Order: sequence, then structure tokens, then C-alpha cells
Amino acid sequence: MKKYLLLGLTLSIAIINSPARAFSDSPDGSYNLSPNQAIPTLAPMLKKVMPSVVNISTQGTVSMRPHPLRNDPFFRRFAPQQPRERQTQGIGSGVIVDAKKGYIMTNNHVIANAHTIFVTLKNKQKLKAKLIGTDPETDIAVLQVDSKNLTAITLGNSDNLQVGDFVVAIGNPFGLTQTVTSGMVSAMERTNLGIEGYENFIQTDASINPGNSGGALIDLHGHLIGINSAILAPSGGNVGIGFAIPINMAKKIMDQLLNHGEIKRGLLGVQIQDLNSDLAEAMDLLGTRGALVSKVTPDSAADKAGIKAGDVITAINGKKITGSSALRTNIGLKRVGEKIDIDLVRNKQAITVSAHIGSTASGQLATSSTDMPLLKGATLKELTPTQPYQGTTEGLLITDLQANSPAAQVGLMEGDIILAVNKMKVKTLKELNKAASLSRKKLLIHLQRGQSFLYFVIK
Repeated sequence: MKKYLLLGLTLSIAIINSPARAFSDSPDGSYNLSPNQAIPTLAPMLKKVMPSVVNISTQGTVSMRPHPLRNDPFFRRFAPQQPRERQTQGIGSGVIVDAKKGYIMTNNHVIANAHTIFVTLKNKQKLKAKLIGTDPETDIAVLQVDSKNLTAITLGNSDNLQVGDFVVAIGNPFGLTQTVTSGMVSAMERTNLGIEGYENFIQTDASINPGNSGGALIDLHGHLIGINSAILAPSGGNVGIGFAIPINMAKKIMDQLLNHGEIKRGLLGVQIQDLNSDLAEAMDLLGTRGALVSKVTPDSAADKAGIKAGDVITAINGKKITGSSALRTNIGLKRVGEKIDIDLVRNKQAITVSAHIGSTASGQLATSSTDMPLLKGATLKELTPTQPYQGTTEGLLITDLQANSPAAQVGLMEGDIILAVNKMKVKTLKELNKAASLSRKKLLIHLQRGQSFLYFVIK
């Protein structure tokens, strides 16, 4: 089973090309630098960039679940008493993206559960940071510090990256400040990893270690092209497969957090799936890549644009769509109301249509894989008098549950009917979103399971 680590990570990568004959043999067998050549170095560029990367340390508390036996009145006396909360400390990295306003970009998992956040600059100055906003679904957070001694990094364009481009990573692995490593881009647009809700990772052969999360992935011009985030670690250590969030994606999230204080995700109004070889052959679409539309929600943005079930979406605004995850990420990062051009294939014919992005708060989807982190992995269906389940006509039916997802890990099951969230009855996804907004840290769920009625607290 694949194991991903979100630990604090920078990407270490090794540039191995060196100029031919940079050294010449001497008579005694040692090596002397040729007077006509210089050692290749990134030192001048790094000298300018390294002050932009900071160390982040956090202090916080997390709630602890009671011992299972304490839920049973008979066995309660035998169950050990446990503290309700425990103190936590964490380390990570961050990147100064606006020196004048003091904005710092990092990973959400670096500052999650923190009540105090400190930022240490390259000159050892320690500052208390304010959390401006965070988006767990993309693992991006924005901090702010008050200081006149800041150096901001220049943002690059991650859309211009290609496999084989050399990159450099800077961060604080294991608390070792200002560590620099190098390597190359191994792959682009990695999705379906199950690390975050919205994925479009840059893959690199970086050596990633705890403390590097939120650090900078830069090109050889010193421009920020990614935020280091995770590694593939089947043995718990680095195997040369690291992942960074593209800066273009991270900047869109940061802009929404700064402008709106929250993320307003776009919605197209389609149910989609990957177009595999069997489906492509059966639908006479061999050679076509994209996201297959399995259903269009009435009155949604897709419906108004003329999209139909059986269409294969191949590009959004000219950017290729390789599968369902790529489409979900692309649409989820669009602004509500934004006009987009959609390239699709219908009956072997290439078609382009235009649509205006809808809002996830509009409740357009009757069946949806929820984007809420605490219910991630659960597919919900709105019940109606004409489509009841086990005699229940009002509520949200869990029709599918991904194994090992957050929703599954807290004990939810397929067939459960969510009746209320945070003491508010929920009959639609719109009502669910509204009820969940009352508390971002936990959900009190009242549900029906068969003929039993249960309460769950998810946090």
C-alpha cells in the first residue's frame, strides 16, 4: 500500500551535470582547477533567494477521543481515564511572497491545530505570525508577520514547467535551517494520489524530510514555482519521489483567502468519471483522453452550456484535461461566475461550448462527493418523497464511501442517512453546507442506520 507523508518537507534533488574537464589532472595525481574554467555554482542566485524562506514553529492542542470502553456504562469503570486534550508542537517552512504586507505562504498541515505560530527569519529574528486564512483541500495557508526586514521571493509561472527542468528546494528539514537541495522535475500534473482534495502536483526527485513542508521549490532563475508538500514513502523515508503544489494553483488560493477570507469553489454541475480503455472502445473513442460526463444536473452551468451525458471533456480554456480529477481541480479553482471555454468530444466530433461557473453553495448537485474535509470520501444523495430510502424521505443518504477516507475512519457507513448536522435538519446539500459552516472544527451528526438512530461527533 502506498504511504504518503505530509511531514515538513523540502525537496532535495541532485544536479549531476558538470562542465567537461572542469578539473585537470596534476602530476602527483591530485586535481587542480583549470585556470580557464570556473566551478558551476548557484550561490549568487541562492544568496538573493534564501532570505525569503523562513522556519515555522507551532504550538497547539488536539482533542483526544475517549477510550472505546467508556461509551459502555458497564465497562466505563474499567476504562482508563484519558486527558481530553494534549499539547502539540510542530515545525515546517514558509515562503515570504509579499515583503511590504508581510504575507507568508505555507502548507495548511504545518499550522493545523496551532494556537500560536512563530516565524524565524534567516537573520534569526523570531516573529509571532497571524493566520490570515487556510484551505485544507489544497493544503495552502497564508500567514502575516509585522516586520520591515523581509525579503520577498519572485513568483514564477508553473504552467511553463517541463519534465526535465532543473529545480532547487529550500527549507528546514529536521529543524536544520536554510537547507538547499537540487534536482529536476520528474512529472507534472500528478493527481489521484489521495493526499489532498484538489491535486495537481509537480513531482520531483527531491529528498524530502520532516520540517520541509511549506518550503520553496524554485527554478534556476530563483523564481518560486512550487510549495513543497509531500513525499511517497513506502518505508517511511525518502525514495526520491516528492510532490510540490504548483505556484499558479497556490496563488489562486492565496488571492481568494486575501480577498474573501474563504475559498469559493466553482461548480460545473456534472458527474464525471475517467475514460478508461474499455469505455473508450465501447463508445468508439479510442485515442481520446479526458473526463467522461455520466450525468448533467438540470439547470446547472453545464446544462445551460449544452453539455450532455456521454460527452468527453478534453480541455478547459485550452488547458488539457486528462481525467476526472484534473477536471475537478480545474473547475474547483475557478471563480464563481467566471466564463470558461470547454472543449469536448461528442459522437467523434470536437465541440467547444462556453459556460459560467456556478457556486458549490447553490446546491445544484443532487448527488455529490462532498468537498468538506470532515466528510471527505462520502458520496451523498438527497432523498425525496419520490426517491425514499428505508421509508425515509428527508435527509442525505451515503451511497458510497471510500475505504480509509476521513468519513469512513470515524465510523460512517454506506446506507447511513444524515438527518441533521450541528442540530440543524439537512435535506439538501445546500442545507448541509450551511449547517457545517456553524463549526469548522467539528460536526455533530444525527443519522439513521437501519432502524437505529445515532449521533456522531466528527473533528
